[in-house]
Amino acid sequence: MEHVSYKQRDLRDQDKIDEFLTANRIGVIGMVGDEYPYAVPVNFVWLNGSIYFHGMGSGKKVRLLEEKAAVCFTSYWEFGTVTDPVPCHADTSYRSVMAYGEAERVTDYVEAAEALQMVMNKYTPGFYQQTMSPKMVERYRSAMDGNAVAVFRLTPKHLTAKENVAEPSAMFHHHAP
Repeated sequence: MEHVSYKQRDLRDQDKIDEFLTANRIGVIGMVGDEYPYAVPVNFVWLNGSIYFHGMGSGKKVRLLEEKAAVCFTSYWEFGTVTDPVPCHADTSYRSVMAYGEAERVTDYVEAAEALQMVMNKYTPGFYQQTMSPKMVERYRSAMDGNAVAVFRLTPKHLTAKENVAEPSAMFHHHAP
């Protein structure tokens, strides 16, 4: 089981973690690769205690996840650089979450439609007038590869979160010339 070694930055407030995962827009899925580890940025949603992400129904990500579902998901936000009179004490203000578990391909069209609707609501709020239906998910085929969309669910077996919050007065502010 993974633990945060820097205890002063260990974030245990589940409401803050939920809020962060709901609002943050980019995550990185790390998985076992062919020769090297493979990490790919994904759009994601946090729904019912799980991370959902999607992609084409083919490609390296799908192939690797089908071969070995063990993943590490990371999402983070950098607030800025924290200054200090001593250069070695300069730091970064941030919040991050890491989730560990197995990414499962969602085969239930109702669950997939709910997750994809949440993706649309998060990344393009109000743009699409029609809601995502299970039938739409079932029938859709990509023009790129002819496959159905691949929706994955990661229900964390373990989750860690860290934060280093700084006062605005301690932050470095770059002024353009």
